Amino acid sequence: MQGKRSCLPRETWLWNLEKGLEMRKWVLSGILASEETYLSHLEALLLPMKPLKAAATTSQPVLTSQQIETIFFKVPELYEIHKEFYDGLFPRVQQWSHQQRVGDLFQKLASQLGVYRAFVDNYEVAMETAEKCCQANAQFAEISEVMSWYLFLMFLLLFFFFFTALLYKPVDRVTRSTLVLHDLLKHTPVSHPDHPLLQDALRISQNFLSSINEEITPRRQSMTVKKGEHRQLLKDSFMVELVEGARKLRHVFLFTDLFLCAKLKKQIGGKSQQYDCKWYIPLTDLSFQMVDESEAVPNIPLVPDEELDAMKIKISQIKNDIQREKRANKGSKVIERLKKKLSEQESLLLLMSPNMAFRVHNRNGKSYTFLISSDYERAEWRENIREQQKKCFKSFSLTSVELQMLTNSCVKLQTVHNIPLTINKEDDESPGLYGFLNVIVHSATGFKQSSNLYCTLEVDSFGYFVNKAKTRVYRDTTEPNWNEEFEIELEGSQTLRILCYEKCYNKTKLTKEDGESTDRIMGKGQIQLDPQALQDKDWQRTVISMNGVEVKLSVKFTSREFSLKRMPSRKQTGVFGVKIAIVTKRERSKVPYIVRQCVEEIERRGMEEVGIYRVSGVATDIQALKAAFDVNNKDVSVMMSEMDVNAIAGTLKLYFRELPEPLFTDELYPNFAEGIALSDPVAKESCMLNLLLSLPEPNLVTFLFLLDHLKRVAERESVNKMSLHNLATVFGPTLLRPSEKDSKIPANPTQPITMTDSWSLEVMSQVQVLLYFLQLETIPTPDSKRQSILFSTEV
Repeated sequence: MQGKRSCLPRETWLWNLEKGLEMRKWVLSGILASEETYLSHLEALLLPMKPLKAAATTSQPVLTSQQIETIFFKVPELYEIHKEFYDGLFPRVQQWSHQQRVGDLFQKLASQLGVYRAFVDNYEVAMETAEKCCQANAQFAEISEVMSWYLFLMFLLLFFFFFTALLYKPVDRVTRSTLVLHDLLKHTPVSHPDHPLLQDALRISQNFLSSINEEITPRRQSMTVKKGEHRQLLKDSFMVELVEGARKLRHVFLFTDLFLCAKLKKQIGGKSQQYDCKWYIPLTDLSFQMVDESEAVPNIPLVPDEELDAMKIKISQIKNDIQREKRANKGSKVIERLKKKLSEQESLLLLMSPNMAFRVHNRNGKSYTFLISSDYERAEWRENIREQQKKCFKSFSLTSVELQMLTNSCVKLQTVHNIPLTINKEDDESPGLYGFLNVIVHSATGFKQSSNLYCTLEVDSFGYFVNKAKTRVYRDTTEPNWNEEFEIELEGSQTLRILCYEKCYNKTKLTKEDGESTDRIMGKGQIQLDPQALQDKDWQRTVISMNGVEVKLSVKFTSREFSLKRMPSRKQTGVFGVKIAIVTKRERSKVPYIVRQCVEEIERRGMEEVGIYRVSGVATDIQALKAAFDVNNKDVSVMMSEMDVNAIAGTLKLYFRELPEPLFTDELYPNFAEGIALSDPVAKESCMLNLLLSLPEPNLVTFLFLLDHLKRVAERESVNKMSLHNLATVFGPTLLRPSEKDSKIPANPTQPITMTDSWSLEVMSQVQVLLYFLQLETIPTPDSKRQSILFSTEV
């Protein structure tokens, strides 16, 4: 906390401290509410215990004392522990002050996790005993001549129907408590007396959770298949299915013996969720290979990038509106209406974004296609299915009744309850990181044989994952040492993923799955981008384990407020951070030498590079080129010819980003932002062209030179996947973002929530300005002098 204070103004620091302490109260209020619910679940478990115990001493016991003890093992103790915790916490929250201490309650609760350990160890036996008793009593009920006993047993059957779900609650509670401790610590200052106590409670909880996680994960059971066998849910997720050319949102479930695709029915009148089964495939009948090799992958309907960006703009605008209404204390009806709009836009974006095919085939000949956003998910589903297929030996078919029972059980068993939208997040949840993440991919170990290896990096953005960087291929090795640094832009990101591939140069050895040739994934892993952990600006090293392979990384985060500052160079002899007019005058050129050299090299060998300008170059190579250009190194062209083309693209972007004033100038930037918002196309064209031709001559000529180059890049879109819109997204903020003094970022610490969305709207505006000029066929100029210098590169 002290380190944080040193780099913030006193008023902002005090405001952050006050807000954090206030957040403690809201987090604790949420804990109280969830404790009430949990206690009611435990009470429901204990409800039949007393009459069952009383009956156990009669001549016709429903359950024996031993069976009762096994089924309800440690449940009374869990109830007493949490009742004591609730009774201790409630008055402290009611009499709240920022000095109020609660850490001792959490520490005591964590110290009693041994009771949970005993409960978990007994869990499987309790489940088996409950099921056996249920079956035995059902038989007993049929021959019983005593009506009161019959009614009592019917009650028992109903109880046992819900018993599986209720008995699982204590297991779920441990995970929930650990997450709550994370939230509470996040809003507790280091100087607060509670901080060490909460840290200790979190340490105990995490150690306990890691010890039982592997044991409890596969125990979510849906229904009995045969005696002694249970169908279990292994994995579920929302996915987009391609059905006759249309995108459909589905919830897919992987069980121990089948793969099921369901549609979530619309909820009417507050009724609980219901699923409609669309299809299922027994795992023994499922494959990823096409039955008919001549069968082609269906055409995927692609949504233009402009439409996706329009959705993002709407999402950011609606988020701003919601926060504004909250600050104005407007009625809940207005906010609920806005939240409904937000949900619709986010759902639409998630439906339209993914374009990577994931196909599954039934041995009977039917194929199904899902669209996902990342190779990571595709590999994860394949691995899970293949691993389970090793244990499946027989095909089968379900009756309509069995299928209905299975589909109904999905409501209870699902682990993913909501479509991954920000609307489903609590207000105090992190909105993700906005800014730049520097990642160094150091090395990897654990490969069993020499291969040609490379890694890719992905981050999440607006609910789906985007590939952001790729290392060079390290040839014929079991221990690659890349030591490559990348700078990745984050848009509300919360997760960094890394995938390690073997490069397949021999095309005949490639496996054809989903109708495309791919390199082989050797491993994959991910880390959560914790805002609190990344706040200090030092590098943080980490190791990601993946299928026996370990990859060493270092990460460093720079928030958008700091990363997008234009910093003038202290020395005017170089080119980076120096005004473009000074550079062109010194060089006696119309377009800076660095711009012409980079463009020339990219047009020579980078026009067909997938993701050129979007995929990050190696940061060390970019810095080496920057230093060479700054000292006017005559060998810079030789250096460039030996470097990865993405590093050259990164150098060009860095040059424009570090200009002390944007290419479109601080003075004219607000006018461009207003001009692009005009609705009348004639007025917009007149305004935008006049503004463009008002730029200083070095700025105008350099921009037109770059514009012509970017249009040529987009002509190869079918190969390099860089549309005009993609290029505008990359270069818009770089060419237009104003200097620090003209930035529109709110400086008032009472408006932190809207900052990220205001940034998003401003960035979208910058993208739209550049896209407008990229889409113009010709740009008329007012005189022949400017016409003659459009593409001049004289020195």
